[in-house]
Amino acid sequence: MKMVFRWFGNENDTVSLKDIKQIPGVEGIVWALHDIPVGEVWPMDKINGIKKLATQYNLHLDVVESVNVHEDIKLGLPTREKYINNYKKTIENLSKVGVKVICYNFMPVFDWIRTDLNKELEDGSTALFYEKSMLENRDPNDLVKKIADNPNFTMPGWEPDRLNSITELFQAYNQVSVADLWGNLKYFLQEIIPCAEEHNIKMAIHPDDPPWSVFGLPRIITSQENIRRLLHLVDNPYNCVTLCSGALGVDPNNNIPSMINEFSDRIAFAHIRNIKMYENGDFIETSHRSHDGSLNINAIVKAYHDNNFVGYTRPDHGRHIWDETCRPGYGLYDRALGIMYLWGIWDTLKLLKE
Repeated sequence: MKMVFRWFGNENDTVSLKDIKQIPGVEGIVWALHDIPVGEVWPMDKINGIKKLATQYNLHLDVVESVNVHEDIKLGLPTREKYINNYKKTIENLSKVGVKVICYNFMPVFDWIRTDLNKELEDGSTALFYEKSMLENRDPNDLVKKIADNPNFTMPGWEPDRLNSITELFQAYNQVSVADLWGNLKYFLQEIIPCAEEHNIKMAIHPDDPPWSVFGLPRIITSQENIRRLLHLVDNPYNCVTLCSGALGVDPNNNIPSMINEFSDRIAFAHIRNIKMYENGDFIETSHRSHDGSLNINAIVKAYHDNNFVGYTRPDHGRHIWDETCRPGYGLYDRALGIMYLWGIWDTLKLLKE
């Protein structure tokens, strides 16, 4: 298990590289060029700029999250050829600084979805929260405004310039079925995976978050069966998964340890976090501790350990604790606590095995 930590850059993150370096066992940062519009080629000068900063703290750049997929590709429009070619050029450029994994997703219009970025928990901390009833029979523009207009940070996947044409995008997706989206993903993978293999970079798709249709939009990376289907679309070891326990785990039908056991050789990147589910369909993110949420994090880490997992892992989201002012879900303190919890389980399993 190679521990990494998501970082949004000096201008966009309250967490510094100096902070990250001091978390035990962290080897590298999970990064992206957030100022490059979706669909454009990532330029080498900006890529090298991130490498220079990370090298000062002996942190690697092996994992990128995310190189976003342009909506024209997801929609299957003729213009997708331009954006696929740009994606290939970005893969080539990233390989020059040693990138090994690109995390991406294929969610239409929205990225992850929450209804409250700072919902208070019983202990006084706050966390990302999903209220099911809030999304029923509501105008999606309300949610866009609530998240995209966050007063402190631009939220990845919810950038205002990306969502300026939301009405038009919804109209376009009215013509896209679940079968169409699968077909458009297959086309993308058939084009991209040979390029990724040539440059020794694994493409690791992130599950839909949450793993069900929202506002009537099709979503397809939602279950063990669908991940199996994804991996067979292009049966190549460079066609991989970012297995996110929190994204998939909010559906009680999803068995995360079972997924790890089946797909361990195709999991290039592991997101490990806990969530607490409620009977009405709501859920909130909690500490990583198994006791605090609905997922058995001990069993999840054990599944990775039993399968000799050597991929990249990050603690994913955290609560906002100790009066920390931070990007929602991405503070320093709770994610660092999460890392130590994960290492505690991992090291104990290692000792028992010895």
